[in-house]
Formats: sequence, C-alpha cells, structure tokens
Amino acid sequence: MKLGFVLCLALAWVELQDVSCQQAKRRKDAAGNRIRPGGKRAKGRISKQKEKETGGRGQSLLTQVLDKGRFLRLGGTTTLNPGKNIELRCKGASIGWSYPSYLNTYNDSRLSVKQSDKYSQLILTSPSAADTGDYSCWVILCDGSDCHKDPDQSSSSYIYFTDKDNLFVPSAFHFEIVYLRPDKPAVVPCRVTSPQAKMSLHMEVPPAEISANGTLVKYDPTRGFVLQSPGPDHQGVFYCKAVTKGTPQISSKFQLLYVEVPSGPPFVNVEASHEFVRGGATINITCTVMGEPDVDVSFSWSYPGQGQRPVDVQYSKRLVNRGVGRTTLISQSVITVADMETIDFGKYTCKAKNLNGETLVATNIVSG
Repeated sequence: MKLGFVLCLALAWVELQDVSCQQAKRRKDAAGNRIRPGGKRAKGRISKQKEKETGGRGQSLLTQVLDKGRFLRLGGTTTLNPGKNIELRCKGASIGWSYPSYLNTYNDSRLSVKQSDKYSQLILTSPSAADTGDYSCWVILCDGSDCHKDPDQSSSSYIYFTDKDNLFVPSAFHFEIVYLRPDKPAVVPCRVTSPQAKMSLHMEVPPAEISANGTLVKYDPTRGFVLQSPGPDHQGVFYCKAVTKGTPQISSKFQLLYVEVPSGPPFVNVEASHEFVRGGATINITCTVMGEPDVDVSFSWSYPGQGQRPVDVQYSKRLVNRGVGRTTLISQSVITVADMETIDFGKYTCKAKNLNGETLVATNIVSG
C-alpha cells in the first residue's frame, strides 16, 4: 500500500514538470515573435548571431592571420616589426584591395592577392619600413557587368613597420618639390615608421624650427606636416627631424614653392612669328600655357594642309619665378611650317588640355 502511494506521487510530479516546461517554452516563443508597435517584428537572438557571423556594420572585415590559426581583427592603426611575413584576410566572396602605391608601381613580387569562396587573402613577404602605409579592403557588389565598391562594407588599417634604423618611410627621391597654393592646405610628406616618434619641421636657410601648433601647422604621422594656409613666407628648403629613444634622424629635403596660378582649365595664348607671310617663307606659331607647376599640359594642333604637308612640332616647359615668391609653370608647343605654299594659309588651332579641362585658341595666317 505504501509503495503504491509513493509511485502515484512520483507520477504526479513528472506530469507537473512537463506542464511547467511547456508553459515556459510557450512564453519564450511568444517573446521571440512579439510584434512591436508599427507592425514590425522584434529581432531575436538569431538575427544578432547572423549579423555577427557575416561581419555586420561596425565590425572590421580586415584581420591579420597569426600563428597557430589565430586571427587578430585590425583597428585604425597597427604597429608591426619588419622582416616577418604578414597575411591579411578580408571577408567576402568578391573583395577589392588598396595598399601603398609603390608596390604596384614597381610590380613588387613580394605582394600577392588571392580570392577564395569566403575571403580574400593578401600576403606580403619580408616587409620593410618602406611598406608602411594604408591597407584597405572592401566588398565589391556587381549587377551583371556593372560592379562598384560597397561603402558600408569596407575596412582599413594604417600599418607601421617600425624600424629603429629608419624612422622615416624611405622615399625614391632625396629632394622633393612641394607646391603651395593659397586655396588649399599643403603637406610636407615626411611620414614615419613609428607613431611614437617626436617630430619637428625645420627651415634650412635661415635656420629655424617651424612650430606645429595644431592650428596653422599640425603633424599627422600618416601624412606629414600639414600647412593649413600656406603663403609666400613658407617658401624655402625644409627638412624634418624625428627622435625616439636613440639618435635623432633627418629626413630628405623638401623645396616648397608658392604657386601663382589657381586650378582650372589651361589659360592659352597663341602667337605667330608673322601675321602676313609670303610663299616660300617659314613661320613659327607658339602656343603658351601658364599653369600650376605639378599639373601636366598636353597640346594638339589642327591646321591647313594637315596630313598633306610636313610640319615640325616642339614641346618645352620651364618654371618661372614671377616675383613675391610666386612660381608658375610655362608650357609651350611650337609648330613650324617651312617653305609656305598656298595650302598652308588659313586657321591654325591649338588645343591645350589638363586634368581640369581643355582650351582651344586659333590664329589666322594670311598670305601677304
């Protein structure tokens, strides 16, 4: 009798536990599927987990592969030692990369990029101080043959390859020209391989240190010294000094030149050696452009007898100091027609083109 009573109590307890579990499960399901005001379903834990797995917004796509299969998600800046191979990965089935441009310019075999089904891999062997720079990746979205960068799925990290013997990122030039314009900041590009280096900017003649006050002049280790409002008084030869725990190091030198001509399409002038020319004579027509020192100009001509008569075309350019410390690049194209014939008379048109546009100017050569 006593055994039967105990058995009945045990069965009743099991039934109660089963009912309690089902009620808890129903409450959990109801919470996961509840409807918010406005008719939108509340997000449950599954959607958050999915966002985590796909590297949602706010999470870096860019990671560094460490030893033994470990990964390090990279932040805005990363400091590494030179010499040891690095492998970077970026999540996505179609990925684009950017890295220091000289690796492309010189077709550096130390760099390789491979795309797999789920990620892209960038490997750089034997990195050095010269490889310091920005490394970025992004997801490429395609609609048929039309592909573009997804701005919401991109990551970048400025990587310093710190070398105590090379505090400055090596440059291919021992002397560089920096053009100063009144309408935009100028950068003296003395980048460093260690963000901890203490930097200063110096004028060579007369000897002086330029104060980096963070307003008119500030230092950015990823760019160099930024002159916010450059003027003629900033012209001259400059260099940078870097100090860490050891001996100070000096950068290459920079010639700062103030530019007179503002940005825009070429300003063109055409002038002929003679307005009236007799048959059998020789004529020179000069097309001149005054522009920015670091903006290249290309020339082309259209003229009577084109393709039928021989002409000689010469190109030249030179920097000119126009006073008050202002520098202008003068580019010229000269077309020469010798032993003028009837077919050579007429309109000669010069077209000058730069990155900002093009300008056409003509002159008429008359027989007389």
